[in-house]
Amino acid sequence: MTSGKSSKPKISDRLMARLRDDLVSRRVDSGIDCLENHRGLIAALEPSQKNAAAFLGQLTQWVDMGYDQPRLLKELLSRFPRSLRAALPVSDYLHLKMAEGLVATSEESFENAICLFETVLGFENEIQDKELLAIANFWIARCQRNMGRYETALKYTVKAKELALDLEYPRMAAVMQVLESWLKFQEGRPQEARQILREAEEVLLETDDYVTRGNIQSAYGRIARRQGRYDQAIQHFADSIREYKKRNPQHRNLARALANIASVKRLIAVRLGKKIDREVTRRLKVAASHESARTAQPKLRERVHLERIRAEAFEHLAEAEGIYARYNDHRGLGTVHVDRGLLCLDSGDLDAAASEGEAAYRLGKDKKDFILEARARILQSTVENARSEEQIEDKSEGRRAQAALDFAREALECAKHTQSRRLLARAYISQGFVLANDFFGDPQSAGESCDGAAALLKPEGQDYVWEDLQALRRKLLKAGSIDFLLRQWSQGILGEKTFRQITEEFAGIVIPKVWKREGRKVSRVATRLSISPKKVRRILSNAGLLEGKDRVETGGQLEGSRSKVGKFRKEVAS
Repeated sequence: MTSGKSSKPKISDRLMARLRDDLVSRRVDSGIDCLENHRGLIAALEPSQKNAAAFLGQLTQWVDMGYDQPRLLKELLSRFPRSLRAALPVSDYLHLKMAEGLVATSEESFENAICLFETVLGFENEIQDKELLAIANFWIARCQRNMGRYETALKYTVKAKELALDLEYPRMAAVMQVLESWLKFQEGRPQEARQILREAEEVLLETDDYVTRGNIQSAYGRIARRQGRYDQAIQHFADSIREYKKRNPQHRNLARALANIASVKRLIAVRLGKKIDREVTRRLKVAASHESARTAQPKLRERVHLERIRAEAFEHLAEAEGIYARYNDHRGLGTVHVDRGLLCLDSGDLDAAASEGEAAYRLGKDKKDFILEARARILQSTVENARSEEQIEDKSEGRRAQAALDFAREALECAKHTQSRRLLARAYISQGFVLANDFFGDPQSAGESCDGAAALLKPEGQDYVWEDLQALRRKLLKAGSIDFLLRQWSQGILGEKTFRQITEEFAGIVIPKVWKREGRKVSRVATRLSISPKKVRRILSNAGLLEGKDRVETGGQLEGSRSKVGKFRKEVAS
């Protein structure tokens, strides 16, 4: 019996020090090799062993860095019953809370995870382990980010980084900077975000922390995508994939990079599709006899290229879906459904797009994931609006149009539970397109949605959300919404029009209304607005308000009697 006890592996202070040093120095291969060599110790872990809880705490951070899976932590935690925990030292108790928090995070139970990490922070004044506090702050920030609470996440991230720097752990701080960069990017500060990324990249360049290095490349890619630099974005995402594969060929972040590449290729396909459509429109205006096979051939190649890009995007999503399924990642799987739905929508397969949107929404609903729910509802709203406008059903019913509006409103409510300005803007834009459709025909309400989106967005290159906003503006201007037009002018949004054109358009709005108020008398309008009667008549004629006899008689009345002008002046003055 005694010999059996003495043969049990021990968790030495030396082992703990090595794991800690490898972790803060981001020597990932070294730490993982060390843990692999101590598999027996992990398998035999018991609460009664010296350093047992602290070792589990160290192991938790290594699992987060890529060692084994969170289910290992879940199994080890079951060996520490709650009846035993009350007698543990505070530091040991907090290590167990950190492990429970990471398990909850892996299961996408972010609110629960935050409560567990906050428990650790609640003992800030009782413990001296600043490293533990730094990690707790950092992991809370990640949970807040996943829930779309970007401002809150940034505060925790900065706190975590400052604690790491106080400990003189620059490489640990660099990991936190990557998240800080991403959050500032979400705030619309891409230049500052890139600078922070460059600093972190330089610090981690000589490490084998391939996951964080991959995250840096992924962040570069997302910045480039938002600015419309799609070729650069694809290159950065490809670089991130190479980094992730060095750690694990099936790493969860690899799936995210594949989904990001798919989204970029879809945007490239959309851009190419618009170019082809413009060319088709131009050619329709040209006589068929002027078209030659030589000029038609490049367009055939462009269509083939377009279909190839879309096919590649579908393939990337299928690969990402397989990886996400291994981890049972609801957010990741939902993202695949949304992106696949958008590809189906682009190609006109509305039924498939609707199915993908519904699948994404169910996944979001299951985890109370407001971000995923909002994205899914935006897709569903767009699909139903397309069905309505294409008159796939009887317009008199309006079932599709009403469903589109309901989905858009749900998307708005979900987005409002987050701090994602872009997500909220996309929901407003979706609602605006529905309200401006042929069934509702409500340009005023659609204009209010457009204004709501505009207040949230900043133009960043050729950002696809900004382009959607411009498309909604063009639709409303075409619909002739006066209120919307005046709001656009008040914001300095003039399009390509000159000041003279704006003046003429304004005159076309004001003069007919004043004419009606002034008893339909040209002379009164001319006097009231201090402009020439000739211009009044021209504006009214262009508006179809003065025709035939009325135009001649009105003109004759003004030209035939100057004395009447003075009379009208007195009437206006009175």
